Amino acid sequence: MQPEPAGATEPARSSYDVVIVGGGHNALVAAAYLARAGRSVLLLERLGRTGGAAVSGQAFPGMAARLSRYSYLVSLLPEKIVSELGLRITLRRRRISSYTPTVRGGRPTGLLVDAGDEARTAAAFRELTGSEREFDSWRAFYGMTRQVAERVFPTLTEPLPSRSELRTRVGDPAAWDALFERPIGESVERYFTDDLVRGVVLTDALIGTFTHAHDPSLRQNRCFLYHVIGGGTGDWDVPVGGMGAVTRALADAARGAGAELLTGHEVTSVATDGNLAEVTFRSAGGERTVGARQVLCGAAPQVLDRLLGEPPESPAPEGAQLKVNMLLRRLPRLRDGAVDPREAFAGTFHIAESYRELEAAYREAAGGRLPAAAPSEIYCHSLTDPSILGPDLVAKGYQTLTLFGLHLPARLFADGDDAGREAALRAVLAPLDAHLAEPLRDCLATDEQGRPCIEAKTPLDLERELGLPGGNIFHRDLRFPYGDPDDRWGVATRHANILLCGAGATRGGGVSGIPGHNAAMAALGR
Repeated sequence: MQPEPAGATEPARSSYDVVIVGGGHNALVAAAYLARAGRSVLLLERLGRTGGAAVSGQAFPGMAARLSRYSYLVSLLPEKIVSELGLRITLRRRRISSYTPTVRGGRPTGLLVDAGDEARTAAAFRELTGSEREFDSWRAFYGMTRQVAERVFPTLTEPLPSRSELRTRVGDPAAWDALFERPIGESVERYFTDDLVRGVVLTDALIGTFTHAHDPSLRQNRCFLYHVIGGGTGDWDVPVGGMGAVTRALADAARGAGAELLTGHEVTSVATDGNLAEVTFRSAGGERTVGARQVLCGAAPQVLDRLLGEPPESPAPEGAQLKVNMLLRRLPRLRDGAVDPREAFAGTFHIAESYRELEAAYREAAGGRLPAAAPSEIYCHSLTDPSILGPDLVAKGYQTLTLFGLHLPARLFADGDDAGREAALRAVLAPLDAHLAEPLRDCLATDEQGRPCIEAKTPLDLERELGLPGGNIFHRDLRFPYGDPDDRWGVATRHANILLCGAGATRGGGVSGIPGHNAAMAALGR
C-alpha cells in the first residue's frame, strides 16, 4: 500500500472541534472540508495508511504493478468535490462499455457494447438476437435511466430531499415506479426478452448486494440506482494511477488545509453527552483520550455502535463478493475470434451473468452452497491506464485483470480457511475458462518466487483487513437517496454531535466522497 508521509505521531492538542474515526476516502473528504472551514480536525486511522478500501499496492513481490487492491472504478465522485477541494486526479472514460461471451447455435459469440459507436453496438445486438427489438429496448431503457440520473445525481450533495420531493424531481411517474417502487426484475422482463441481455442489465442491481431480481425489499433497486446515476450519466471511469492516486489527492487536500491525519491509531471507544465527546484511542505510544465538540465516523454504523457501547441499530451486515487481482504476461485469446481481447477486456467482461445463471447462482448461495458457476465481472485496468505498470512490464506486454465475483456471501466462508477461498476462485475461473481459447492460468505472470500472480479476497478477508463488518463494501444495505427532513444531510445518528461520514450514511456507497461532503456540511450547520 502507498506509504504515509512522515509527520506527527501523536495529537498536537487535547481537544478538537472535530475528531474523525477512520481514514477512508470519505473521511478524508470530510477532514478537508472541515479544515478548510477553519475547524480544528483530528483524523484517527487504525491501519498504517489512509484510504480504507480506496488504495493501491504492490500485490505480487518483485513485480512493478500497483493494483487497486479493493475498490477499482469511479462513478459517483462529483466534479463539485473535485473542484472545491482542488483535487489533482484524472479519471479516464472506457470506450468499451461491456462484452459478454456466450454460445449460440453451438458457435462462440458475444455481445459487445461500444460506448463510442452506436451503430456497432446495434449490429452486435442484431447479430446476437436476430432482430432490432432488443437494441431498441436497450436504448429506451437506458434513455430512461439517463434522465433519472441527470435529475437525481445533483441532489446527492444537496440537503436530503423527502421522498415526495425526489419523486417530483424525477418527474416521470413510469421511471419512478420502475426504479423506486417495483422490483427491478419486472422492468427488466418488460423491456427485454433475451436471457443474456436481461442478465447484463440486472448485474448492476447485484454488485456487492446479495439478492435477486424480484426481492420485495427492493435492495436490488437501490443497488441498481447507485450504479446508473454516477455523474448524471452512469459512466464508470478508471482512476489514472490507480485508486491510490485518488486517496493521495484527498489526503494531500486534508493535510494542506490543516487537518491532522494520524495512522496506526485505533479508536477503542467514543463517549458523548450530546454536546461534548471523548474519543479514546490506542497507538504505539499507549492509550490516550482526546475531547471533541463533534465526532464523525467513517467506519460502519455497526462499528460505531460498538465504540459507543450501544446495541446495534441495524442487522449485522454481510458482504457477498470475491475480489480477485491478477497480473498477466498477456491477455488470453477468446473462443469468439471475432472480438479482440484488448477490446473485450477493456470494458466490463461479464461471465456467467445471463438472467437464468444469476438466479441459479443466487439460489445455490442462499441455500448455503457455493455456486457451481459463480457470476463475475472482469476488466483490465492497464489497457486504459498503463501507468500502474512499470516500464519493463509495459514493454513486455503485461496486463492486469480485476475480477469481482457475485453471489458469494460471507456465510459461505464461515471457516475463513484457504480451502474455501480456493474453491470460490475455481467457481469464478471455470466459467471464464469456458470462453477462452487457452486456460487463464497459462497467461498468469509469476512473481519473484515463481508463484502465479493471482490473489483472491473473500468477504471475511475484507472484514479482517479493512474492518468492514461481514465484508460488506457498503457498510450496510444501501438506502434510497431520500429521507427524513429531520436528518437534513442523511448523516445523523441517535447522538446530536456524532455523524456518519462513511458508506453507511444515506447516499453512501462506492468511491464518491459524498458522505464525507454531506457530513461536513451537517457539522458546519449548512
